[in-house]
Amino acid sequence: MPASAPRLPRRPHRDDVLIAAVGLLGGLTLWFLGLSNNPPMLGLPKWLCLVALGIMCGTELLRRSAPLTGLAIGTVTIVLDICTGSLVATIAMYTDVVYAAALYGRPAVARRIPRACELVTGIATLLALAVIRKPEALLIGFGIGVLTIAPAWTGIGIREHRDAARAARLEAERTTLLAELDRREAVGAERARMARELHDMVAGHLSAIAIHSTAALSIGDPKASGEALTVIRENSVQGLAEMRRLIGLLRHPGTDEEPAASPRLDGVDALLARARTTVRDDRFAFVLRDGRGPGALPAPVELAAYRIVQESLTNAVKHAEPGEVAVELSRDGHGGRAGAGPLTVRVTSPLGGDPRGPRAPGSGAGLVGMRERVALLGGALEAGPVAGSDGDKFWEVRAELPVEEEGTP
Repeated sequence: MPASAPRLPRRPHRDDVLIAAVGLLGGLTLWFLGLSNNPPMLGLPKWLCLVALGIMCGTELLRRSAPLTGLAIGTVTIVLDICTGSLVATIAMYTDVVYAAALYGRPAVARRIPRACELVTGIATLLALAVIRKPEALLIGFGIGVLTIAPAWTGIGIREHRDAARAARLEAERTTLLAELDRREAVGAERARMARELHDMVAGHLSAIAIHSTAALSIGDPKASGEALTVIRENSVQGLAEMRRLIGLLRHPGTDEEPAASPRLDGVDALLARARTTVRDDRFAFVLRDGRGPGALPAPVELAAYRIVQESLTNAVKHAEPGEVAVELSRDGHGGRAGAGPLTVRVTSPLGGDPRGPRAPGSGAGLVGMRERVALLGGALEAGPVAGSDGDKFWEVRAELPVEEEGTP
C-alpha cells in the first residue's frame, strides 16, 4: 500500500492574515523609527531583525491550521530576534503564537505547553542569575514568564471553557432529541390506546348490526326481520353513545379519566346478555364461571380483563359454532390464600369447520389489541384452537394478568 502524502496546512484564516499584516506593519514602523529593544548581540547584523519579523508573521498564518509547527518555528525565531536587537511587534506576535498553540493545538500536546513554558522560564532565570550574578537577573525570568507562561495558561483556560460550552451544547441537543423521541413514542402509544378503545367500544355493536342485517335480508319472515331490525337499532344507539362518550373525552384532554375506565368485571353479565341477544339462537349457551374470590382488583386489571372478555365474546358471536361459550375468571392462591395471585381470564367457544365463513367480517385488530393490553400489564396471552376431552375443537383465549399485592408500588 503506497504511503499517503503528508497533509498540507489548510488555508490561513482571515483573522490570522489580518494579525500577520498588522504585526508586519507595526514591526516595519518600529524598525524605521529605530525603536529596538536592545543592541545586537554576538556580532550579528541588525537587519536580521527584519528577517525574524517576517518569519514571525509567517508563523501567525499557521496559528489555526498548524499551531504546534508555528510554535516551534516561532521559538527559534524569537531567539534570533532577541540576538539581533528585538522588536516589540515580533515579541507580541510570539505571545500570540504561544496562546494559539495552547488553544488550537492537539489536546495531548497543548496541555503540556504551560508546563514546558514554566520549565523554560525557570531554566532561563537560573542561567541569567549564573551569568549576571545580580538581582536584576530575576527581571529576565519575569519577562520570559510574561511572554510564555501567561499566554499559554490563558489559551488553556479559554480552551476548557470552549470545550465545556461545546459539551453543554451537545448535551442540550441530545436532550432535545430524546424529548422529541419521547414525544413521538407518547403520541404513538396514545394513538394505539385510542385504536384499542375505539375497536373495543364499537366492534361488538357493529358486529351485531352486520349479523342481524344479513339475517333481515336473507329471511322472508316479517316477524324475524322485525326482531333483527330491533337488535340493529339497539346496537346502533349503544354504539353511537359510546362514540359520543369517547369523542367527548378526546375533546377535553384535561380530565384524568380514561376513555374506558368505567367498565369493570361486574359488567361481564351484561356482556353475556348482550351476546345472547345478538345471536338469538337457542343452540348457543353463554356461561360465566366467576372464581375471583373476595379480593379487590386494581382498576387497570379489571379494565383489561373486561375488554378481553368483550372482544372474545364479539369473536365468538362472529365465528363460533353453536354450543357453550364459557367465560372463566379465577385467581390462583399464593401461600394457601384464596383470591391471591394473578387473574386468569379464559374464554372458550366451539370451533367448527363451517366453510361458509364468519357471520360478520373481521380485521384481526381485536387480537392485536388484547395482546397490547396484556403486554402493558406485564402478563401473558394465548389464543388458538384447543382439543376438548371429547375430541371436539374449541377456540380458547387465555390471559394471565399480574395483580400487585397490597402495599406494592
